[in-house]
Amino acid sequence: MNSSFYSSSVKDLVDQSPETILGHLARQNSFSLEALQRNAWLTQILMLQRELSGLVSGWVAFEFAIPRMGKRADNIVLVGGVIFVLEFKVGTEQFDNAALDQVVDYALDLKNFHSGSHDRPIVPVVVATGAPDAVHSLIWADDNVAKPVLSNGVGLGALIKDISDQATTGSDIDVQAWLGSGYKPTPTIIEAAQALYQGHKVGEITRSDAGAINLSQTAECIAQVIEDAKSNRHKAICFVTGVPGAGKTLAGLNLVTQRASAHEDEHAVFLSGNGPLVDVLREALARDEHAQSKLTGSTIRKADAARKVKSFIQNIMHFRDDSLTSSNAPIERVAVFDEAQRAWDRDHLANFMSRKKGLPDFDMSEPAFLVSVMDRHEGWCVVVCLIGGGQEINAGEAGLTEWFSALQARFTDWKVFTSRQLAHRDYHWGQDLAAMLSKLDVTVYEHLHLAVSIRSFRAEKLSEFVGAVVAGEVEAARALYEQIKTTYPIKLTRDLAAARAWLRVQARGSERVGLVASSGASRLKPLGINVREKIDATHWFLNGKDDVRSSHYLEDPATEFDIQGLELDWVGVCWDADFRSIDGRWAFHRFTGTKWQNVNDENRKVYLTNAYRVLLTRARQGLVIYIPEGDAEDATRPAAFYDGTAKFLSECGPSFL
Repeated sequence: MNSSFYSSSVKDLVDQSPETILGHLARQNSFSLEALQRNAWLTQILMLQRELSGLVSGWVAFEFAIPRMGKRADNIVLVGGVIFVLEFKVGTEQFDNAALDQVVDYALDLKNFHSGSHDRPIVPVVVATGAPDAVHSLIWADDNVAKPVLSNGVGLGALIKDISDQATTGSDIDVQAWLGSGYKPTPTIIEAAQALYQGHKVGEITRSDAGAINLSQTAECIAQVIEDAKSNRHKAICFVTGVPGAGKTLAGLNLVTQRASAHEDEHAVFLSGNGPLVDVLREALARDEHAQSKLTGSTIRKADAARKVKSFIQNIMHFRDDSLTSSNAPIERVAVFDEAQRAWDRDHLANFMSRKKGLPDFDMSEPAFLVSVMDRHEGWCVVVCLIGGGQEINAGEAGLTEWFSALQARFTDWKVFTSRQLAHRDYHWGQDLAAMLSKLDVTVYEHLHLAVSIRSFRAEKLSEFVGAVVAGEVEAARALYEQIKTTYPIKLTRDLAAARAWLRVQARGSERVGLVASSGASRLKPLGINVREKIDATHWFLNGKDDVRSSHYLEDPATEFDIQGLELDWVGVCWDADFRSIDGRWAFHRFTGTKWQNVNDENRKVYLTNAYRVLLTRARQGLVIYIPEGDAEDATRPAAFYDGTAKFLSECGPSFL
């Protein structure tokens, strides 16, 4: 992705003919140049030439790339030590919210991910050329990004000069150094899926530091395993491990899109048992392809786009059930199983098959059955299992060990590729993985572990902090919190209204906020947080601020089942008495009938711990944790059920609002 379609000093911009500049823009444009776009560019050129002619120095770019978003800002103007992001709405008579959010998004993207912009003031400007004169007020956020400035273009040059004179406190921006500074984006999984589906490579949309290097190396490692399997006609299975937010799903989506483009005969497919993730990604890709097609003049109906997406991202249950009706090998030679640790154990799947499919004699775990389906291929095939440690959250989820049990019992001829991370407690559940692996053809590749979180770009240590919190390790949690507190805010409150207000203040542009709670948080219902009310994930994650079904409304909570694998910018975690701290130790409870009951089953304790681990690692930029005060009049919600949790969490480092 070229950094811009055209760039020059302000002096050169003013001196060149509008037609010459327009020619540069047209040559870089990959779409047919419609009259509307041509006229919009010409208006921008003429206005900037007129308005910037009085500046003695400066630099301007047209169609400046914002890689994480796969979009381009209309203009970037560097004057003195200040960065101006301009979004033009030619002929528009008002400043609509979508334009304001868009220009703020661009400004925040530069501030957060472009190293040359980290310490510079950034001013987003919306230019609606048909609007009346606007009152100019400059309001700065703590990170030195201003609230959007409104202009109709008249006096824009003087406005830019005045702001630059006021806000430049250090040296002027060195344009070449600024352009050459590192860009380290961390897209949301939805943004990443859209960009990959459009043909971008993972290196174009992700960070260029340790996290993305790890991600690129993982992608190359898996690609080599696939090529070796094809060349030597053998069957292989890769286990990709990673901390929460490290990009396991992104790695899987990247693999499938790249293989689908370059190796259509493989029919690579991304499979997930996470229904909300599948639904949200499919809907996001279909909406995006429909919108993109409008821009190119070749409108694709959303329903047609959705059908196309379904072959790329499939629900693992549909893949599994289709394989029950035929003994033939599937068309897919490369299958990526997302969140493979959540595959069902033998008892759970056998029970399901007996009750729902009329197969009383079914006697395989889900990992065993899925591998057996791929094993039908003559010659070669590759299975890629994406494994999140400590992410099993429901009864019957077998964890990583079930995959190795299946391989050891039935598929010893398969080549197995893993990382060394399998020795970690979050993966082996106390079982002897070494013994399971000893009878298999195993190769260890370090690059099959994603060690750096790229979700929480403000705090790579967040997953470690959360791990210490849910393990009840207060001293370790406090030490880790000291490393993240300046860049990743975590606040506590006993007031739900205060939590909502904090979230709304934090979010800028189209940054997404939402409330989450454990699926077992039954006694938040009197406070208006009803986890029994099922959300529609596509509306909750994708719809805008004006839709009451969206996360923005801060009404309907998502549970761990809704949000695992997905993310928001700012999260409010609503904490109930199902996972409560008593004298610094976690106690596990389940609300049944009219009262809380102890959870004694060790597996269920793991699931509950992991539920809160998932909830606490969903925010990219920061979170607030709401712990109710309790109610002396309600025997199911006394203060004693909540006070210990509030005390423990505060001892871990976060402060109260």
